[in-house]
Amino acid sequence: MVDFTSVEGLIKSHLEDAVVKVTDLTGTADHLGIMIISDAFMGKILIQQHQMIMDILKEKLGSNEIHAVQLKTLTKEKAKAQGLL
Repeated sequence: MVDFTSVEGLIKSHLEDAVVKVTDLTGTADHLGIMIISDAFMGKILIQQHQMIMDILKEKLGSNEIHAVQLKTLTKEKAKAQGLL
């Protein structure tokens, strides 16, 4: 079980412009849905974007605080186009 605020803060500490939303996918607080909006993703393919986030979360994943994640990564431009910003 992980504190969602700490996950959000961890991501924001690496991606200062990030808008982060963390949700519980299973009710156990260890399977997380994480949406990250950041211009740090510009010019990167989806796998590179997800690798960036997985690198940030690797300690929490390795310690079993987080069992699984479902990532959605977008640039601010794409988020605005989808009505998320």
